[in-house]
Amino acid sequence: MARRSAPERTPEHDDESEADGRPPGGRPARGGGGRGRLPWYFGLPVALAAVLVLLLAAARLDLLPGLPNPFAEREVDRSGPAVLKSIQNMSRYTAATGNFQVIVDLDQDAKFLPSQLLGKRTLYVATGSVGAYVDLGALPQGAVTVSADRRTAAIALPHAKLADAALDVRRSYVFSQQRGLFDRIGDFFSGNPGDQQRLEVLATEKIQTAARDTALTATAETNTTAMLQGLLRSLGFTTVTVTTTG
Repeated sequence: MARRSAPERTPEHDDESEADGRPPGGRPARGGGGRGRLPWYFGLPVALAAVLVLLLAAARLDLLPGLPNPFAEREVDRSGPAVLKSIQNMSRYTAATGNFQVIVDLDQDAKFLPSQLLGKRTLYVATGSVGAYVDLGALPQGAVTVSADRRTAAIALPHAKLADAALDVRRSYVFSQQRGLFDRIGDFFSGNPGDQQRLEVLATEKIQTAARDTALTATAETNTTAMLQGLLRSLGFTTVTVTTTG
């Protein structure tokens, strides 16, 4: 039986094969529908980057409490130990303390420029205290007299004085600050710790001045008298006289 020979291919057949997306041999091309897909070695890094971005966003927004926040700041105190410079023996009896709060309104402006360009106004709320004391170590000879039967005592005390004002920096703060354009630019490039120091110095001076207008020293003298009378009476003295001189 005679074997049929394969039909001879013509250019028309080749054109039809190309139109159908098949190679000239008649077999369909492999993977013809996957031309738009990225290779796995390109898709894997993109997927990992997307997952990393999602995790960072969740940590930033605190959506996952158990996930550590990579943007959290850490505070490390690298200060050295305190150095003792000197010891001062004190014989003061601090009998009263006044607590004060003042507002420092510091206005720094230029003479020939408007405040919108050059100038600074700061409102600083300061809290501090001033103590009133009696210096028992300054008693002159003969300031204390005791009777022979040790029943009567007389003490002559100096007047009370005010100690230096102590500013409480933890409770003091800048309430508001208005700055000109040039001041903003200057503060952006360099800090000026002298401004803060100036505010603290002014606040301390105002607290010290306010303490002078109070009855702190009189209260300290009254409290010191009561303390000495109670102390000597506990030692067996029945009559204790305390006076203020000088």
